Amino acid sequence: MLNKKKIAGDILKCGVSRIRILDEKQVGEAITRQDIRNLIRKGLIAKIQKKGTSKAFSKHIYRQKKKGRRSGVGTRRGTFAARNPKKYLWIKTIRPLRKLLKELLRNGQLEKKDWRLLYSMAKGGSFRSRGHMLTYLKDHDMLKKKEVKKAEK
Repeated sequence: MLNKKKIAGDILKCGVSRIRILDEKQVGEAITRQDIRNLIRKGLIAKIQKKGTSKAFSKHIYRQKKKGRRSGVGTRRGTFAARNPKKYLWIKTIRPLRKLLKELLRNGQLEKKDWRLLYSMAKGGSFRSRGHMLTYLKDHDMLKKKEVKKAEK
């Protein structure tokens, strides 16, 4: 029977352990490779499907990570600086500051010379955040009341 399984494995391109024989008597009578091919066609010799790894658990982990789980100290490989490069931290700080400055200038709440001073201060890293910058503006009386643009008729 083992020889028949080997031939069937050769035909089905799989190992002997993946061959299932459903009718031993008819397979015992098979002599040639053609006989075995006919038995495969009839369904008396079948190939067992490979067992794969289920994706269910990895999907579960992925969903948890999207929620922000699994990021504790035990999971981390690399320092804070390696995980959050300085450049990206800088970008996250400077873009909102420059956007705020542009908005204040456009609304007429800042003078051009004050804007230039604050822009270079922001570039130099004087402000931690938008809130910090706004506090500085209030302390130094740089903010003017918002100009209301009258709609022309």
